[in-house]
Amino acid sequence: NHPSFIEPFQGAATGVGGILRDIFTMGARPIALLDSLRFGSPEEKKNHRVIHGVVEGISAYGNCVGVPTVGGDTVFNDIYERNPLVNVFCLGIAKHDHLMRSQAAGVGNLVIYIGAKTGRDGIHGATMASDSFDDASISQRPTVQVGDPFTEKLLMEASLELVEQGLLIGIQDMGAAGLTGASCEMASGAGTGIELDVATVPRREQGMTPYDVMLSESQERMLLVAKPECVSDVLAVCTKWDLAAAVVGKVTGDGILRIRDADGIVAEIPAQALTDEAPPAEHQSSPPQFQDALQGLNHELIPLPRDYGAVLLELLGSPNLSNKAWIFEQYDFMVRTNTVIRPGSDSAVLRIKDTSKALAITVDGNPLYCLLNPYVGGTIAVAEAARNLVCAGAKPLGLTDALNFGNPERPEIVWQFELVIEGLADACKALDIPVVSGNVSFYNETNGISVYPSPMIGMVGLIDPVERAVSQWFKNDGDVVLLLGDTHDEMGGSEYVRVIHHREQGIPPLLSLETERAMHTCLLQAIEAGFVCSAHDCSEGGLAIAIAESCLSRPQGPIGASMTLAPDISDMRIDAFLFGETQSRAIVTVESSNVSEVQSLAQTAGVPIRVIGMVGGQRLRIGSPDLETPWIDVDVDVMYNAWMRKQ
Repeated sequence: NHPSFIEPFQGAATGVGGILRDIFTMGARPIALLDSLRFGSPEEKKNHRVIHGVVEGISAYGNCVGVPTVGGDTVFNDIYERNPLVNVFCLGIAKHDHLMRSQAAGVGNLVIYIGAKTGRDGIHGATMASDSFDDASISQRPTVQVGDPFTEKLLMEASLELVEQGLLIGIQDMGAAGLTGASCEMASGAGTGIELDVATVPRREQGMTPYDVMLSESQERMLLVAKPECVSDVLAVCTKWDLAAAVVGKVTGDGILRIRDADGIVAEIPAQALTDEAPPAEHQSSPPQFQDALQGLNHELIPLPRDYGAVLLELLGSPNLSNKAWIFEQYDFMVRTNTVIRPGSDSAVLRIKDTSKALAITVDGNPLYCLLNPYVGGTIAVAEAARNLVCAGAKPLGLTDALNFGNPERPEIVWQFELVIEGLADACKALDIPVVSGNVSFYNETNGISVYPSPMIGMVGLIDPVERAVSQWFKNDGDVVLLLGDTHDEMGGSEYVRVIHHREQGIPPLLSLETERAMHTCLLQAIEAGFVCSAHDCSEGGLAIAIAESCLSRPQGPIGASMTLAPDISDMRIDAFLFGETQSRAIVTVESSNVSEVQSLAQTAGVPIRVIGMVGGQRLRIGSPDLETPWIDVDVDVMYNAWMRKQ
């Protein structure tokens, strides 16, 4: 996050490199990347340095290392202008019997350094990333690491070969705090000690002190533990892959992290004192004084639009809802030829070669919801990610969370943090989805102004067989459009209120986790039965935007549709019906012969369902059965140009 503001290209690139190493140190081969990005407005030229630098950094590193970046989630808001958030998700596949641990087990085993040589780049990088920003922070460029994806590729192949050959006891990426962090974590994880000699560490700069060597965050480096009889084989593999390698220490039984510089000891500390025995921080928690005002949106003060078609076009052209192809087309999302559903759908889908299975992956999070109601925002983040997987035909397997917040020394930030986590936990329990990993980034503030609470949920689901994978776009003329789920009279926190009425206010849409789960069950059954042609969740922008995206995201070119809708309650505002963001809904298309079967599944699951229209033509029409003139009647080419932000 912080490094990407100071040096956008390298900050983002090293984020990719670090998360890749987290995967292949486990003995898993990375198969896909996703990114979750938060920027200031792209309509402000001063933000272009960060926006374009970050995207180019992710693209350059992922493309060079040969792992496809298959999708992501990008939100623009002025609050991120001086605090961009750059979170990267990586998915890997491992053999069960080859999983590795970060541990320095076995007294007398040797500690081996492999990878790029150590320089001064990144010293105090972790400290900088864990502090608030001010106007002078741009001067901290030397604390940003410099990545080399070609070395990363060699390091990945060497590490996976070492794991495959069974030569290692433990392996750890050198990330935050470099050699210090890796060594104390490996020792603490095994209940042992480590003795290192910094004089043996491969270096690329002269005159480095032990302090420099131990805290350098130079990229593409690993720390290994191997039995003495395996060391020659380990070094031979590193030579094969043209990597620097050296024995730099040994495992001890005294629990001490001991640092030598040739013959002299320069530091000694119990390894667990730096890890498990750190005293827990105690922070005060209280809601912000402005919380009631944030939620106090009076719908009666929101004027009804005169032209709903014009509203649709403005929303389609807004930064958060417009097409993101300008981002994902910079990524090589087809490398390794496993990508079945490419970026631009609810989830990316990748086949697992030599099996009948595929994995669907997605990343989601709505920071405005989390500002307005942190608990509800947390639950919706999990529910929407799961819904995106289900729309692709995948059963959710697990998630990882990236929790980005402001300064935890402020009680209102701690309050937001606590409630978001409660929401995440309750949603995971209700939907039966385990949290398998995650990270927390605090101090995302500049000059005392914090980012919105920004949890980002990466989730993985399983499709079997792969032929059942479903994309979001409408397929064929004559397909029938169904709406799963009810629509309620709610507009709080919506893109409609934010973009059209310039207000970030209201109560986010309420979420029934029981209703959400029932909808998932119904839709998965319909997809598994082969009834579904397309499925797209209703989220940001509401029902009208979901329908429009289903028309516009079709790779063969946009296609029209005619919708006849009736609000679920007679006194519902039309703008809330069209653009409100009620949860637990999906737009589904089926062939006309399968409508009754899907209706029967929905009835059994207790999920509201209605036929709302038909695919076809060159216009999108959305109207009510009791109106001669539709609310929306727009040519698909006009919609497409707005969505692509063409003038």
